[in-house]
Amino acid sequence: MAEGETQSPGPKKCGPYISSVTSRSVNLMIRGVVLFFIGVFLALVLNLLQIQRNVTLFPPDVIASIFSSAWWVPPCCGTASAVIGLLYPCIDRHLGEPHKFKREWSSVMRCVAVFVGINHASAKVDFDNNIQLSLTLAALSIGLWWTFDRSRSGFGLGIGIAFLATLVTQLLVYNGVYQYTSPDFLYVRSWLPCIFFAGGITMGNIGRQLAMSSHGTPRSSGNVCSTKL
Repeated sequence: MAEGETQSPGPKKCGPYISSVTSRSVNLMIRGVVLFFIGVFLALVLNLLQIQRNVTLFPPDVIASIFSSAWWVPPCCGTASAVIGLLYPCIDRHLGEPHKFKREWSSVMRCVAVFVGINHASAKVDFDNNIQLSLTLAALSIGLWWTFDRSRSGFGLGIGIAFLATLVTQLLVYNGVYQYTSPDFLYVRSWLPCIFFAGGITMGNIGRQLAMSSHGTPRSSGNVCSTKL
């Protein structure tokens, strides 16, 4: 190499802010943490409604002081919420069907409010029998999906979540971890899958919105990171 020649510098790296924001692992972790705490909060509030109306009964020795809920309920619901919220946008991406129906935070907040209302109705509204209550909650849950989701992947994941969550709940009640008053669907209430379905749709909408918000962050461009020769 000639003495007068200088080695051409390599590509200049962007600043640490851009590299950290665009890091997929960091983005995934942040969304997971947010979804976890949202799930914990909703679990504390909604489980309080069920306990106050004696819909669910926990043994006295496992009741914690926070919102009179068993200690393991909030972290389990938070973990499930994080998995569901991260799974929905991942499935959308793999199917090549990005969900764009009502993608704004105001719609997500209304979806959360409707879900809380459905759960509140399961504990507060008195029907002649559980069949009427189950049919009403099923109609409300499907209405929630139609109003705020309308995707085939969302409906399919909601059904799968409702099935798995109901199965796990059946096993917990069977092993005496807690119990439901007046069970009419093996060991649980027949309307429980409707609550799980609505909860899956709700957390999926939150996860999709978080994913869309994170993808909207500024990314590096050739003009920003390029250097003058």
